[in-house]
Amino acid sequence: MTILRTAPLLAALFLFTGCGGGSETAAPPAPPAGVTPFAELDFKALPSDYKEAMKVVRASQQWSLHEKHRVDGADAKADPRKALELKMNRDLLEKSYEAGCGFLVKWQLPEGNFRYMYDWMEGTWVEDDHQVRQAGSLWGVSTCYRYRPSPEAKAALDKGLKFWFDATVAGPEEGTLTLKYRDEDDVHSGTVALVALSIVEYLKADAELDPAYKTELEGKLDGYLKFIRSLQMKNGHISDRWYHSRGKGRNRHSPYYDGESLLAMTKAARELDLKWLVPTIEKAAPAMAKTYTVDSWDDDRDSNETKGFFQWGSMAFVEYTLAKWTDYELFGDVALSLGWWMTHTHSTLKRRRNHAYAIEGLISAWRIANMRGDVPAQTDLLYTLDRSLYKLNQWQIGGPLAGENKFLTKENPQDPMTMGGVMNAARPSGAPVKKDVSHQLRIDVTQHQMHATTLALEEVYVLDK
Repeated sequence: MTILRTAPLLAALFLFTGCGGGSETAAPPAPPAGVTPFAELDFKALPSDYKEAMKVVRASQQWSLHEKHRVDGADAKADPRKALELKMNRDLLEKSYEAGCGFLVKWQLPEGNFRYMYDWMEGTWVEDDHQVRQAGSLWGVSTCYRYRPSPEAKAALDKGLKFWFDATVAGPEEGTLTLKYRDEDDVHSGTVALVALSIVEYLKADAELDPAYKTELEGKLDGYLKFIRSLQMKNGHISDRWYHSRGKGRNRHSPYYDGESLLAMTKAARELDLKWLVPTIEKAAPAMAKTYTVDSWDDDRDSNETKGFFQWGSMAFVEYTLAKWTDYELFGDVALSLGWWMTHTHSTLKRRRNHAYAIEGLISAWRIANMRGDVPAQTDLLYTLDRSLYKLNQWQIGGPLAGENKFLTKENPQDPMTMGGVMNAARPSGAPVKKDVSHQLRIDVTQHQMHATTLALEEVYVLDK
């Protein structure tokens, strides 16, 4: 991902099991007497007020304490990072980060854009170009750079930003800037949001920045964000694309692009103090939260709409909560509700395809739980994200846990273009590319896993620093 929207989980292809922990998911306890379990909720009968509806949803979602995986004698109220038996640690995560971020830089092309997919067993490239995936690859490099600035990552980031700055054109309103990607007539709002996010990460990195270049970056960011603001529709959502030839946006929204746009705005508003974005954010957040939770769950408990919005919205709601904008406690509840949904309804640990995107959102929910001192939520979320990281690290070629993967041990890949890349599954499924991707390396898979890794290092695995 960006963007895992292109990798459907085909039930007919689940002919293998993922490595490490997929069967360890513990069912959550039943809700208290008189409370309807989440799976049985009648969403049409929820209160019309979203705050009240979310209270009912949260009451229906009970957390698992994973008693079988607790350290002997651990206090029930202790920090779960000390009370749970964890499989991951800073050393493993740091080694994975170094390998994976080096992989992202290595896949950049001379023009500044990126390769997409490589079948290392066949030695063939799949150049499935897509503007959002290209912008997402740059964002992946920027998150690596923010965590630990390096000359190599900076050079890649500068080259990638030039690629997009060369594609920048005036937007529809004064002060707005948008992107003209190659010969395409439309620009996706997710594309602009991800380039904007790349700039935010760059500006927040702990590294010196040439003053003139910093001014240029801030100017471009300002224009891109004003363009996103101009795409907000009456219902609070962000139009999913803008047509250059027609000079208008489409009257549709996307869970991915909504989430990416909300994250870009919330990070810029809070971390760079761009307060002029707050009215747009405070209109977008409740609309998106309702659409991708209770409205989506009314149609399908395990909604693809929720899945598309999940990690982006969760990361945005952390920013919103930290900023303490209007009804910020509500959006903390939404993040927790989404975290429970990903853990127990979408059953993250049972997934047989790479789900690093889910870890980004789970860490976000864990941060809310940690801020609130909610030990049961912290425990369940920590267990899930820890086991997920352990499982997926076994799919990283040249990573610290590659030796735990029998397929990788047998094949022993040595191709330099594979080192640090993360497969989309534990081993090949036998299905053709375009219908299923397993051992093939996709840049978006690795980019999300590296961001999940840096978030884990910054926010979760900090007690052993």
